[in-house]
Amino acid sequence: MALKETLRQKIEEHRPRTTKLVKEFGKVVIDQVTIDQCIGGARDIRSLVTDISYLDPQEGIRFRGKTIPETFAALPKAPNSDYPTVESFWYFLLTGDVPTQAQVDEVVKEWKVRQEVPQYVFDAIRALPRDIHPMVMLSVGMLALQKDSKFYAFYSGGKFNKMTAWEYVYEDASDLCARIPVIAAFIYNLKYRGDKQIAIDPKLDMGANFAHMIGQSEQYKDVARMYFILHSDHESGNVSAHTTHLVHSALSDPYYSYSAGLNGLAGPLHGLANQEVLDWTMKFQEKYCKNVEPTKELIKTALWDTLNSGQVIPGYGHAVLRKTDPRYMSQREFCLKTPGLKDDPLFKVVSMIFEVAPGVLTEQGKAKNPWPNVDAQSGVIQWYYGLREWDFYTVLFGVGRALGCMANITWDRGLGYAIERPKSVTTPMLEKWAADGGRKLA
Repeated sequence: MALKETLRQKIEEHRPRTTKLVKEFGKVVIDQVTIDQCIGGARDIRSLVTDISYLDPQEGIRFRGKTIPETFAALPKAPNSDYPTVESFWYFLLTGDVPTQAQVDEVVKEWKVRQEVPQYVFDAIRALPRDIHPMVMLSVGMLALQKDSKFYAFYSGGKFNKMTAWEYVYEDASDLCARIPVIAAFIYNLKYRGDKQIAIDPKLDMGANFAHMIGQSEQYKDVARMYFILHSDHESGNVSAHTTHLVHSALSDPYYSYSAGLNGLAGPLHGLANQEVLDWTMKFQEKYCKNVEPTKELIKTALWDTLNSGQVIPGYGHAVLRKTDPRYMSQREFCLKTPGLKDDPLFKVVSMIFEVAPGVLTEQGKAKNPWPNVDAQSGVIQWYYGLREWDFYTVLFGVGRALGCMANITWDRGLGYAIERPKSVTTPMLEKWAADGGRKLA
């Protein structure tokens, strides 16, 4: 496989850079840690390394150095589409190179072989209670795939080689990314369509095939491609990416690792937020805009009523970003250029909130970032296309996030990163250092 050989060359070229940094400059101080960072979730402590993506407070996410618009513009497009295939984006995440169409076609062809899911995985999911959350089903599906992990077989075979370990992670990572949309579609049909399964279409790329397998429209193929790419990665410090990296640092295989990452993604402060934003938006529409065109004056009054009642505006604010999330803007642009969707009553409410909310939040003065994040928009698009089962939205997020997580741990093994083991301190220690004005270093 040419992609794997390209990746091999890039890993071997990169290894001396990492070795030199540790050997010659390992004691160079790059940050300091404060008490509020210790207690507040290690916020902004620079202690992870990834070249896959970087989250700039002003520009938003950069994939391999490119902004979202630059990424969409650079990558080869799917047939009859304005959007690239997920497979082309996978090549780009792994290598940092924009692939040719021939290289994309090779990945698409390879994923057709990799996407076949063993029957026992479906059996394991079907054995679960039908009313269980679909993220449990997806996590179980990942664990069931572990049976055939190539990395696990390599490690347990007694011939572990640190320099070639990445090759087996790459194999598992590629299998996982090709299979997870098939498993997600199976879960959707099992829970919400009476277990009426639709077979894989071997002619379609990953995003288009997912749309096909859940019985969606032709137009939704671009929604899937866009959604999976936009949600793929967000630096290494978010819960799902960091958890995947942390578990894999113990040399747990990609299936163990990403199952853990999915469990973190299922939290309401992470991937579950999109359905909560949609719920709030629909209740907001019912209360303030029922059978009424949303105007700036109406929305401004309604938002102030919301804030004055002690509530927040879900979907606004971000821990890192200090401008509108570019992922939000990409989805908004899709809505504005899509006939029907741009005139949808719910989108009109979301659009008018976008125009008004930043000013209201700025005037209120409490929000560090008054701009919308990705969750403020994503649920509305799914709702418009008929995916109205809110608890499935995080599964969609999980399909996309697999791309970044798998690319990252492939490089983790390629560069031989150590097991992650931060040092803990006690509350009395913090209290003493607070009284002393800081920790006295030897």
